[in-house]
Amino acid sequence: MAITWIVAADSARARVLQVADREKRLAEIDDLLNPQGQMHEGDLVTDTSEPTDALEHSTDLFSKRVGEYLEKARTQRKYDRLYLVAPPKFLGKLRKNLGREVEKLVTDELDKDLYRANARELERYFASRPAR
Repeated sequence: MAITWIVAADSARARVLQVADREKRLAEIDDLLNPQGQMHEGDLVTDTSEPTDALEHSTDLFSKRVGEYLEKARTQRKYDRLYLVAPPKFLGKLRKNLGREVEKLVTDELDKDLYRANARELERYFASRPAR
C-alpha cells in the first residue's frame, strides 16, 4: 500500500500527517514550527534591520526548511504520495522550495487555510473531495 502524507501548513507551522489505515484515518507524525511566522513585523526587527522584509524572510526560510524536510523524507522512502494544504501565498513559496523528485510525488494541492484543523477534520475534508 502506498504511503500518503498530507502537509497542512502556513507561515508559522507545518503539520505532517500520514494516512494510517485503509479507512484513511490520519495520524500526525511531525510538527514543524516557525515561531517568527506568528509575530508582528515590529517584533522581528531590530533598530538596524529593514522592517518590511523580516517577516517575509522568516516565511521564506520556513518554506525552505519544509521543502528540505520533505526531500530528506523522500530519500528515506517515508512517503509515496504527497498532498499539500496551505494558504495560497505560502503554498506558492512552498512549491518553489520543493525538489523535482518531491514535486513528482505531489498528488494534490489545496490552497486553503486548514493547518489548524485537527486530523479528524482533515479526514472529513479529504473524504468529501473527488478521488484523483
